[in-house]
Amino acid sequence: MVVTAPTVAAATAAARAVFGILTPRILTGPLLPRWVERGRIERDARRTKRKPPARLCDDVAMRIANHVVDLIGNTPLVRLNSVVGPNSGVVAAKIEYLNPGGSAKDRIAVKMIDAAEEQGLLKPGGTIVEPTSGNTGVGLALVAQQRGYKCVFVCPDKVSEDKRNVLRAYGAEVVVCPTAVPPEHPDSYYSVSDRLTREIPGAWKPDQYSNPGGPASHYETTGPEIWRDTEGTVTHFVAGVGTGGTITGAGRYLKEVSGGKVKVVGADPEGSVYSGGTGRPYLVEGVGEDFWPSAYDPSVPDEIIAVSDADSFEMTRRLAREEGLLVGGSCGMAVVAALQVAERHPEAVVVVLLPDGGRGYLSKIFNDNWMSSYGFLQTRLDGSTAEPTVGDVLRGKSGALPDLVHTHPQETLRDAIEILREYGVSQMPVVGAEPPVMAGEVAGSVTERDLLSAVFEGRAHLTDPVSKHMSPSFPLIGSGEPVSAATKALESTDALMVVEDGKPIGVITRHDLLGFLSGSSLPPH
Repeated sequence: MVVTAPTVAAATAAARAVFGILTPRILTGPLLPRWVERGRIERDARRTKRKPPARLCDDVAMRIANHVVDLIGNTPLVRLNSVVGPNSGVVAAKIEYLNPGGSAKDRIAVKMIDAAEEQGLLKPGGTIVEPTSGNTGVGLALVAQQRGYKCVFVCPDKVSEDKRNVLRAYGAEVVVCPTAVPPEHPDSYYSVSDRLTREIPGAWKPDQYSNPGGPASHYETTGPEIWRDTEGTVTHFVAGVGTGGTITGAGRYLKEVSGGKVKVVGADPEGSVYSGGTGRPYLVEGVGEDFWPSAYDPSVPDEIIAVSDADSFEMTRRLAREEGLLVGGSCGMAVVAALQVAERHPEAVVVVLLPDGGRGYLSKIFNDNWMSSYGFLQTRLDGSTAEPTVGDVLRGKSGALPDLVHTHPQETLRDAIEILREYGVSQMPVVGAEPPVMAGEVAGSVTERDLLSAVFEGRAHLTDPVSKHMSPSFPLIGSGEPVSAATKALESTDALMVVEDGKPIGVITRHDLLGFLSGSSLPPH
């Protein structure tokens, strides 16, 4: 039996009558299942020696949901405290990881599958194929289990192995594709999902990027829940923009029900098209795009705030450490934007949607080694600053060099060799854009030795493009890592790409380490 809204409202009213619970309903229990709310009331009554009210659930014979899918929605609001500035407005987080599949994507999964069944697009025994960073896949898998469908999910390679394993645990097949390719490329995860849909008999692709069920699910559930549980006091709604369904659906509802008074703010990774970028790669997962999905209505948000990977990840770690909220990187990004809004509007009631939990990011955002390798931790992991860092080595190199000597995939081998000779270096990265580049835009590397050998042995011609003969990218090392870490890493490679806040800023070699450790300024190599 699933809890109905009127019964929840009655339970809440009774609880308020006994204990004087304050409004709006942030930090209280009206969104919890009735047996949880009843248990809390009885426990409080024992502590205060008050007589509890009459049982709130006597009309329910069995307090058992028929399936976990029946528990989707009605997630609570929790007020943020430690991370909010002293003169800021109220910031309440809507905790979507309390959905049974662990994210807001549970909501859209039910809506999309219901519509597909009604339209005859998905038949018994069919296969669901979807490009997903993980969360949508889990939601679809939950419903698929209940209704007897198979699932094949296509993920970009930046998605953590933890999240891929979660999809596999739910019985799905996972196909991994490269991130650093345009959407129209045959190897992009959009193109691969289209191909699989054509090739697999009985396959159906929900395509959350264009499926109207995404915005509709949030218009029908998320928006009304926020309005109900703030009792109409919400002034701003902040959410990350990915496929666009959450901010379009919930945002549209809140604007309509408030007569336009609620302001809708989108949070977007730096580089994404929503905030004016070109779709350049970024590390935060599940938000931002390099194209405009039709599920997104750009007329709904009043403002889009761009947030860096560094700020997103720092806030994500703070939310776990200071607020007890173990959430994903896009949640940290959304909170950064929400805090900016709250700081500008001290009288505001800002609701920020936190779409998923942090257990799928334990090997990345919550792993100091991973954070350090991308330059997000600027000190040693043990907090010591006694040993010089990789950043010190890079800053000690000759000032005659540009920040990042590089070549491009489409340039010729002759061009690449001339760049190496001009700057007196023996290796450089191959990048798909001009600096400052993102880590995902590094396509490979070239070395003077390999290029000359290929040309003189007849395996290459000077007019060949670099992309035809480039080697894999140099291993990454964070600018805040100690010199000893670089020394160890250079035992197995000729060069290291130095990264700071997720962006490549230079290359170091054994020669550079020797120059730094000797205290001399050796010529570049």
